[in-house]
Amino acid sequence: MIRVALVDDQALMRAGFRALLDAEDDIEVVGEAADGQQGLALVRAQRPDVALVDVQMPVMSGIEATRRIAADPQLSAVRVLILTNYGLDEYVFEALRAGASGFLLKDTEPADLLQAIEVVAHGEALLSPSVTRTLIGEFVSRPPDRATAPGLECLTRREREVTALAARGLTNEEIAAHMVISPFTAKTHISRAMTKLGARDRAQLVVFAYESGLVTARGGTQWRRAKTGE
Repeated sequence: MIRVALVDDQALMRAGFRALLDAEDDIEVVGEAADGQQGLALVRAQRPDVALVDVQMPVMSGIEATRRIAADPQLSAVRVLILTNYGLDEYVFEALRAGASGFLLKDTEPADLLQAIEVVAHGEALLSPSVTRTLIGEFVSRPPDRATAPGLECLTRREREVTALAARGLTNEEIAAHMVISPFTAKTHISRAMTKLGARDRAQLVVFAYESGLVTARGGTQWRRAKTGE
């Protein structure tokens, strides 16, 4: 059973999400909140597997709520899936830096939303195709932030290589084929890199790769879903 918290300032939107999720046998909605501050309190009280969080809300934004959830060791198992109506500009980058595991538009198809919840509930990371293009564009427009990014020196050569390939959108199987290693070995390298860098999930590992300058976005570069299990 996947336990989900709904955090959105629009009552109609919450009702729609609840109706969709309540129809699923393996999903339980544990509560609703109308702003980021209430959402944070709800997450602390219920410890859901996934929190669906609107990016813009009164009192406290979804990004700030996400940042506080990610910073709380007692909430380390909670995964945040950010939802928005907007055209995804700086929100993409800031939400991922804050610790979000996924980012979807609210007009996403119901089946895709259900899949997203399942993906992030299992500790993986998900970004919609439109979001990935926006994210790459965001990294193109700003220089690497080496002052705030963790040091590359903590990673081995292999770990740097798999991190760079993950940032370009390759799955574990594709990384394994590229490096001529087994998918299990690729996944192990990814896991070790995440541990060393303190990344909650693969999405944050990708953010690190760009912030540190390990990877630079080039024209035409796209990455798909950052799924740990692929």
